[in-house]
Amino acid sequence: MLPAAKPIREIAGLRPGDLGNEILASTEPLLLRGLVRDWPIVQAGLQSAQAADAYLRRFYRDATVNAMLGAPEIDGRFGYNDDLSGFNFYPVRVRLDTVLGELEKHAASEPSPTIYVGSTSIEGALPGFRAENDVDLKGREALASIWIGNHTVIAAHYDLPDNLACVAVGRRRFTLFPPGQQHNLYIGPLDFTPAGQAISLVDFARPDLARFPRFAQAMEHAQVAEMEPGDALFIPSMWWHHVEALDRFNVLVNYWWRQSPEWMDTPMNALMHALLSVRDLPPAQRQAWAELFRHYVFEADEETASHIPPAARRMLGPIDDDTARAIRAQLLKRINR
Repeated sequence: MLPAAKPIREIAGLRPGDLGNEILASTEPLLLRGLVRDWPIVQAGLQSAQAADAYLRRFYRDATVNAMLGAPEIDGRFGYNDDLSGFNFYPVRVRLDTVLGELEKHAASEPSPTIYVGSTSIEGALPGFRAENDVDLKGREALASIWIGNHTVIAAHYDLPDNLACVAVGRRRFTLFPPGQQHNLYIGPLDFTPAGQAISLVDFARPDLARFPRFAQAMEHAQVAEMEPGDALFIPSMWWHHVEALDRFNVLVNYWWRQSPEWMDTPMNALMHALLSVRDLPPAQRQAWAELFRHYVFEADEETASHIPPAARRMLGPIDDDTARAIRAQLLKRINR
């Protein structure tokens, strides 16, 4: 039997204007009970799925969205086909009101196709929605997205930004794992993914422990949040999260932001380049480069380049927009040789 996931620490009694750094800069996940319960979309959903649908349509202005459609046989779980040569769903570009209509049409179907609109800009799809349904992120420039669908299962993955996920309609279950659990989660390809991020290949509802035995070790570190409409979950950067939408009609609003300067590239670029240039070196050379990365990156501090005059440190000194452009120019020159 797999270990049971531990509950994520809860905080109750907060409102959308109450969030401070103790929450928004946390390095541990936090379940914020009832944070957005007073949102009009939440109140509409508590009346009925039809009321929530009607509320969303108030803001619709002919927007088209990216949707993912799966046959009833996938049981809501988006991922790969059996040999990982393709996916078990197909993407479409479609009007948002068409998606809402399909969700209503299949609300009573059993089994039903899986219908999902993921990570869609609220301003682009539903202009004016945030004027009535929003949180105060204390000046953080966040990307606000909406997610709409029926019963869906999104495989465990991580995101680079910090994430505040607000359950607006329906119930959701989030299962989280701290950074470092990728070995036990059996992650699929980095460069061929269902929706941009690498995902765990483990079916959490029916884990194949003969194929994925270390998943039991991952579950020793798992944390779970059973979320009701109006609840929010803060997910720190790089935490793995598996997301289940549990009702026939579900809406989630989330906010992404980074705690880093705008000039910083995604570290995924560095990982991909390291795969290309470091991974297959002879072991002794690879270890030497590991020590260089440790010295210049992972354990760098004010002493790392203290023996170099400040004006001569260049990329070893503080990095700003100008330094970042100079480094990118050097990289492009080296790559294009």
